[in-house]
Amino acid sequence: MHSRIAGTGRYLPARIVTNNELAERVATSDEWIRTRTGIRQRHIAAQDEQTSDLALGAAREALAAASLSSADVDLIIVATTTPDMVFPSTACILQAKLGARGGPALDVQAVCSGFVYALAIADRMIAGGLARNALVVGAEIYSRILDWNDRGTCVLFGDGAGAVVLVPSDEPGILSSHLHADGHYKDILCVPGQVNRGGVVGTPFVHMDGHAVFKFAVKVLADVAEEALAANGKTARDIDWLIPHQANIRIMDATAKRLGLATEHVISTVDAHANTSAASIPLALDVAVRDGRIRRGDNVMLLGVGGGFTWGSVFVKWQM
Repeated sequence: MHSRIAGTGRYLPARIVTNNELAERVATSDEWIRTRTGIRQRHIAAQDEQTSDLALGAAREALAAASLSSADVDLIIVATTTPDMVFPSTACILQAKLGARGGPALDVQAVCSGFVYALAIADRMIAGGLARNALVVGAEIYSRILDWNDRGTCVLFGDGAGAVVLVPSDEPGILSSHLHADGHYKDILCVPGQVNRGGVVGTPFVHMDGHAVFKFAVKVLADVAEEALAANGKTARDIDWLIPHQANIRIMDATAKRLGLATEHVISTVDAHANTSAASIPLALDVAVRDGRIRRGDNVMLLGVGGGFTWGSVFVKWQM
């Protein structure tokens, strides 16, 4: 038994914050942000929106694209760093909002690698007969864990959600998955706070050592892409589309360069929504599917890297 992606979807909150708006608050400029990150704007969730609401919007689009109803879904995995609450999981809350029942629902916390982790888990559960139709969502509201006076982090992130539906297939749609982590790098990108006896202990905002993150991310993204290629007897020339985590255009370009891949083969949407953590890969994937760039038979390489540090790849043969 194999699985394939049968539908994609995305949701972005209505409010858009441009670089110029941020420049009114912190010492920065549109030019400074764009030249260093490629970002021109980000979407910010409304006060009454929760991560599960963003996930719901993306999930409904993905289900419609797959011609399935919520009743057909027997596995829900939500990749998120910003859950609705401590528990229950955002996946369980999403399940209730969809009107689905009975199948397993769980969150995966691997930060910006969360979507590739979740996709790999769902693929293996379908292959093992533990699920049939899986909904995999990356959803984040990073605006609530940012220090909006810190220009080193507040300009980089945004809110959003992306989703895919996996279904059984006689032919492999997910060719292979490769997941890694190294907790020794936990301090270079983190939110070092926790809830303790009704209060916050530590710092509840994103902390990042940008230089260290850049060096680490470029190396492991290229390495895990090469690992996937080797496992499938392919070379970089066989990649039709590279969809890396949409964190920073410089990281994405450097990764493509290390692989010897022309930038024309890289899907980039970071300019429109900034770094949406676990949502960034499925957001970019949905854009490229709906605008017709990704076609049946294409080899699509998904690459994630995030705090933990975690990283991974999912190599896809597109069958839609």
